[in-house]
Amino acid sequence: MSGNESRVQAIYQITNREPMALATPEPLSKIWACDVFNLAKMEESLSKNAFKAIKNTVQTGAPLDAATADIVAAAMKEWAMSKNVKFFSHIFFPMTNITAEKHDGFIVTNSEGAAITEFTGSLLIKGEPDGSSFPNGSIRMTNAARGYTAWDPTSPVYIMHTDNGSTLMIPSVFMSWTGEALDKKIPLLRSNNAMNKAAQKVLTLMGETDIAPLNSSCGAEQEYFLVDANFANSRPDLLLAGRTLFGAPPAKGQQFDDHYFGAIPARVQVFMQDLEDQLYRLGIPAKTHHNEVAPGQFEIAPYFEAANVAADHQQLMMTLLKTTAKKHGFVCLLHEKPFAGINGSGKHVNWSVGNATQGNLLDPGSTPHDNLNFLLFCGAVIRGVHLFGPLLRAAIATASNDHRLGANEAPPAILSVYLGDQLENVFQDIKDGKLASSEVGGLMDLGLSQILKFERDPGDRNRTSPFAFTGNRFEFRAVGSSQSVSGPLIAMNTILADSLNWIAGELEAQLGKGVKQDDAVFAVLKELMNEHGNAVFGGDGYSADWHTAAVEERGLKNIPTTADALPAFREESVKNLFKNTSVLSPVELESRYEVYAEQYILSIEVEAKLMVEMAKTSIYPAAISNLFELSSTTSSMAEMGIEMDTSVAKSIATETNAMMAAVEKLGAALERDDFASIEEHMQYSANEIHSLMDEVREHADLLETEVADDLWPLPKYREMLFIK
Repeated sequence: MSGNESRVQAIYQITNREPMALATPEPLSKIWACDVFNLAKMEESLSKNAFKAIKNTVQTGAPLDAATADIVAAAMKEWAMSKNVKFFSHIFFPMTNITAEKHDGFIVTNSEGAAITEFTGSLLIKGEPDGSSFPNGSIRMTNAARGYTAWDPTSPVYIMHTDNGSTLMIPSVFMSWTGEALDKKIPLLRSNNAMNKAAQKVLTLMGETDIAPLNSSCGAEQEYFLVDANFANSRPDLLLAGRTLFGAPPAKGQQFDDHYFGAIPARVQVFMQDLEDQLYRLGIPAKTHHNEVAPGQFEIAPYFEAANVAADHQQLMMTLLKTTAKKHGFVCLLHEKPFAGINGSGKHVNWSVGNATQGNLLDPGSTPHDNLNFLLFCGAVIRGVHLFGPLLRAAIATASNDHRLGANEAPPAILSVYLGDQLENVFQDIKDGKLASSEVGGLMDLGLSQILKFERDPGDRNRTSPFAFTGNRFEFRAVGSSQSVSGPLIAMNTILADSLNWIAGELEAQLGKGVKQDDAVFAVLKELMNEHGNAVFGGDGYSADWHTAAVEERGLKNIPTTADALPAFREESVKNLFKNTSVLSPVELESRYEVYAEQYILSIEVEAKLMVEMAKTSIYPAAISNLFELSSTTSSMAEMGIEMDTSVAKSIATETNAMMAAVEKLGAALERDDFASIEEHMQYSANEIHSLMDEVREHADLLETEVADDLWPLPKYREMLFIK
């Protein structure tokens, strides 16, 4: 049996695959949110008083009384059962990047032994999973395991359909018996509350009287790869680690720039249509899809939603990406760098804040120099990024994202703010104590009569910036594709709340001295820019000059790895930030540090162990088989007086021995367990283990270019990336 038989079979299966047929798409008006128990459906099924109460809770966060919860639960059950649903589940988001759920039936038995359906307000409000079996940072131990889930009325309930049945999914928070947050939703909701309170102070000082509750909003662009399952199932590294631990670069990768926005492959188009129909039924506003830069890479982007709902929808989208891909014979890879040498995948989080009365507070309008509310909120972001850049880096720190950050397609690990020429000039003028009118973009005129003229944006786009202003929002570009958006949103909301509280205090002091409002605003912003303007940078974030200047001249931190980033959670300033805003207690913050540090170490350990196994059991046998064939052929030719070139055989032998020597060192390094602290263990993983893994891979990838193709056991990049 040849080593690449599985590859040959995979290619045959793919090229002879019948495309999956889909029914004609139903109109959006018919399927939109049809599986969501939203306010429109509640209004149809609830009394006026009950609907008014639940609507107030959903829109303002007002408390809901138990009697109304009973009424809502009854209506929810009737609606779900009308769609043949027999089970319900509190779905929650533990301190991983995946979801968790426990299913219960709408069933109890009575004294006569008959089965009846039941779903009360108490069942809706509270569930009880095991708190010690999820990552918790020592908050819950096996001997003190109780945890609770609790319904979050501000995120809509929905029905998840599978081939095995349908379940009513109830978005929930997850907490310990002692009341600490064990999930990502509780601190997200708290961070929004903190931001709202601080924003209300600033807007009140600015003379606003009618101020609706403020909310942060999020639109997250999701990048992903699709690999045929026939290939992925022959790659243990893709299945267990989510990325290729081995793989020589193909002759053609992305260097022709011919994949980005190119024609979507027919099979992928069918997958996308299926996915988006499911998303629309769940009320998820998928708006854009296209080919991304790397071959085999794609993107889907939803429209803006309230941050809490957007975070829930983003988790659901990742689940549906994977399950729908499986239906179509693909494996969906959400790893940040599944293939070395080509672009990885991010999740650009577009973030803004606003309300129903003042609108989007990060919309500068046509004259940003006159828009005082915007200037204050934008200034608050600048201050927050400067003070808490390391926290933002920690919020997107994972072993997988480390492979991507700072590479050619991803922002560097230095947190700075890009404003664009127009806004940068405005804030520079404020810093210099002068403020002229701001520039406009002007008309785009190509000199072609058939092309309509249009207004050009006043600022360019900077794809090298990790935190860029893009017209009416900030785009946090460093977030990883596999991550929950909750962590970054928590950090952004909280640092904004802190800065707005500071601005409110400074404004109040200025106004208290009788300073006019305009002068008070500019005085506060001038001080802010003098202290924190170093975070504003509009140049090339990839350049060596910026890396030097950022650290040596501006005092910014370059934080290349998760091992360097996570200790930010233990900094006193960060502890005080979360404590003073009531977003995370010191115990909750420490638990997150411990959980994320452990996940980082375990991720690298799993990859390293898998690399050792694959090198020994797949690559080494292929190399030895090729050497045997070559040596046998050379000997046979020599007997006939024919001298053969032996350079390939010698190269294979050299690289095989070097690879196995590196494998032995890596295996020995994995045995060490005498670490004085978790910080030391993380640094060891980031440096020693990673460098040894790179050494093993270097030799293995060279072998791939030397060993006979019919003996190489692993699907190659050229196959996985280009055969669809």
